[in-house]
Amino acid sequence: MRSFHPGASKAPMKFRMPTAENFVPIRLDLDIDGQRFKDAFTWNPNDPDSEVNNFAKRTVKDLKLPPTFVTQIAQSIQTQLAEFHSYEGQEMHIKEKIVPLKIDLRVNNTVIRDQFLWDISNLESDPEEFARTFCKDLDIGDPEVGPAIAVSIREQLYEIATQSISSARETRVGKKGRRGADIVANSKAGNTVDLGKLFGSKGSVIRKRKEWYLYEPIVDILSNEEVGALDAREELNARLKRKLDEKEESFQTRYSHG
Repeated sequence: MRSFHPGASKAPMKFRMPTAENFVPIRLDLDIDGQRFKDAFTWNPNDPDSEVNNFAKRTVKDLKLPPTFVTQIAQSIQTQLAEFHSYEGQEMHIKEKIVPLKIDLRVNNTVIRDQFLWDISNLESDPEEFARTFCKDLDIGDPEVGPAIAVSIREQLYEIATQSISSARETRVGKKGRRGADIVANSKAGNTVDLGKLFGSKGSVIRKRKEWYLYEPIVDILSNEEVGALDAREELNARLKRKLDEKEESFQTRYSHG
């Protein structure tokens, strides 16, 4: 369990994930010749580029996917890593605040819905530890649920971190002249909560059991029939989206050549 640090510095810092480990959330959703592959995991951005291709080859071999997936998996990972690296070196401004995070996932037969507050100024926070504790306390036996929860948390924190780059720019602009800039910045914070007022000097990113009634985490176990119906619906929606994307691409091609 980690502690909040209401006295942490408000000075801008170089871009990184606001967690103990600087891991990047990666999500794959590929469709080749009518066969679909979905996966989500974290990646160390310091790993050598060659590891991406090795991972793609191992995944295709282990899951017995068509060889054409190797290139697509590798390209998708490389694109997401390139986006992450594009932010490196830029300043982000993580203020002393906590934000609400939401979990809405289905992993195999398990449905998880929850919301909780997360201290984004605590750079020692650990989404994987949180997920392990969550699954243990709720007696979730599927080993794939914990990693899925951790990835979902990291995806939301990643979005917050990239938005913090803009916040750092706004802070620099605000310091150049306008009085009351702090008031404007606070009004933009929206649903964030002041750590000191809410928790005093100490707190934890991992919610205590006695607080669960405030958030009511929901865990449902679906039957195989319910899972089959949901899979069919998701596949239909994915197919419709692909058709719409293809039509839009065809229209843009004709328009650009016209």
